[in-house]
Amino acid sequence: MPKVQAPAHKAGDILVDYEEKVFEDVKAKPGEKALVTFHTVAFEGSIGLVNLLQATRLLRKGFETSVLLYGPGVTLGLQRGFPKLGDEAFPGHLAMNGQVMKFLSEGGKVYACRFALQALYGHGEPSLIEGVRPISPLDVLDLILLHRRDGAFILNTWTL
Repeated sequence: MPKVQAPAHKAGDILVDYEEKVFEDVKAKPGEKALVTFHTVAFEGSIGLVNLLQATRLLRKGFETSVLLYGPGVTLGLQRGFPKLGDEAFPGHLAMNGQVMKFLSEGGKVYACRFALQALYGHGEPSLIEGVRPISPLDVLDLILLHRRDGAFILNTWTL
């Protein structure tokens, strides 16, 4: 059986070329929009956090960026914590809440479907993170269509 002769990796080692950028750094042209939709189970994978980071990056690239939370995705917009709201039960517990608040503080817009809030998850509008705008379930498709009409970049996220 072959024996591994390479030394063990240690803190500070570089395993990949993190400085090479292959593609141009695209910036939004004036008036360009982006929409990131979430119909995803918020805390059972990384996609919620990853696409919140993508939404923030789009915002920083100059896109007028909105996030749409519907279906199970509305849970990304809820206040959380334990034992009290806002308390982080363990490191990283409120990472997604923090990212939603950062996105909002930088000028992003977040919309949450009222149907999913109440009918699916038993929450009301006071449960939302401050700045998240509740919308009618009839507005969900119209928000997407308005972005399509405006030629926006749309990143749809669906998971089961």
